[in-house]
Amino acid sequence: MSKVYSLKTVQRIPADIKDVWDFFSNPKNLKDITPDHLGFKVISKHHGDTMYAGQIIEYTVKPILNIPLYWMTEITQVVNEKYFIDEQRYGPYRLWHHQHHFKLIDGGVEMTDIVHYKIPFWFLGDIANTLFVKNQLKKIFVHRYVAVMERFGNWPKEEFAIAFN
Repeated sequence: MSKVYSLKTVQRIPADIKDVWDFFSNPKNLKDITPDHLGFKVISKHHGDTMYAGQIIEYTVKPILNIPLYWMTEITQVVNEKYFIDEQRYGPYRLWHHQHHFKLIDGGVEMTDIVHYKIPFWFLGDIANTLFVKNQLKKIFVHRYVAVMERFGNWPKEEFAIAFN
C-alpha cells in the first residue's frame, strides 16, 4: 500500500488580512501563484468569485510531458479570514487534502499551508513521489512563495521553509 505524504509551508506576509484573504479566496487568482510551465487553467464556469463550502472548481494542469490532466476540487470548509480547505474530487492524486490557514500577526499575516496527498499505483506511486512528485510540489510551493512575496512584499529576514513527511 502506498503512503500518505504531507508537506507544510509557513509564510509571513506584510499585508492586511482582508487583502490577503480576498486574494487567496478568489479562484481566479490561482493561476497567478502557479508556475507557468504547468499550464494551469481554471475551466469551471460557475465557481463564483469567492470561496464557499461546497464550491467545485475545475482545472486543467500539465504536470508531465505537457499532457493536460483534468482536476476537480471541492472547497469543503471555510471560515472567513481564518482558513479554507480544498479536497480533490477527481484528478491525479488518490488523496489531496489542502488546508490554507491565515493568522493575524504583528505586522501582517502568517499563512500556513498543510497538504496531505497520496499517489495512486501502490508502491509505484511511492517511487514516483521519491523520483519527481515531491520535488515538483516543492518547486510549486517555492514559486508560490515568490509570487506572494512579489505581490504583497517581503517579510524582513524571512526564509522559506517547506517540511515534508
